[in-house]
Amino acid sequence: MSDVATVLFPAPAIQGRVRELGGAITADYAGRSPVLISILKGGVIFLADLIRVIDLPLRVDFMSISSYGGGSKASGVVRILKDLDQDIGGEDVIVVEDIIDTGLTLSYLLGTLWSREPASLEVCALLDKSVRRIPPLTIKYRGLECPDRFVVGYGLDHNERYRNLSMILAVDSQTSLTEHPETILPYLPRPLDPQGLEAVGPE
Repeated sequence: MSDVATVLFPAPAIQGRVRELGGAITADYAGRSPVLISILKGGVIFLADLIRVIDLPLRVDFMSISSYGGGSKASGVVRILKDLDQDIGGEDVIVVEDIIDTGLTLSYLLGTLWSREPASLEVCALLDKSVRRIPPLTIKYRGLECPDRFVVGYGLDHNERYRNLSMILAVDSQTSLTEHPETILPYLPRPLDPQGLEAVGPE
């Protein structure tokens, strides 16, 4: 519908993959009670859908981090803005990420979590932009391969906007999106219809 933004992953494709990931986690952790940790804010939408298709007595926790380093590029070293509410020592932990890019920040974070002595530690990522990976990472639960494009929707933002899109859009450039925000309007959620079913925009 626009040269600025195009649908990369429609809502049905996302939800189908989330169900598959939830089924795999349910099978792999049968008889256990894993802790799913979401990194605020991007992973919250994915986490909310994921836990509803995992048939286990799980619990959730949250962290907020800020990556920093020399120059304009993040080094992967993180500053914890919000730490976990409960200890994860001896727990089976799954880090739930919306997208993995270079992997620098996640690699550092995993090292931090391992120091807290969980029983196990795995990663579940909806999007994997593996073409940009720097350190080797093991992603046990991998949703969709993401091309080297800027993406928004389903928790992913641009200047804290567009997280509420049900699909994921590939954007020509962040500058184009800033200059032409109206191109996203057709994709935003629509009001509920009389039957209470939400129309979610073009896919």
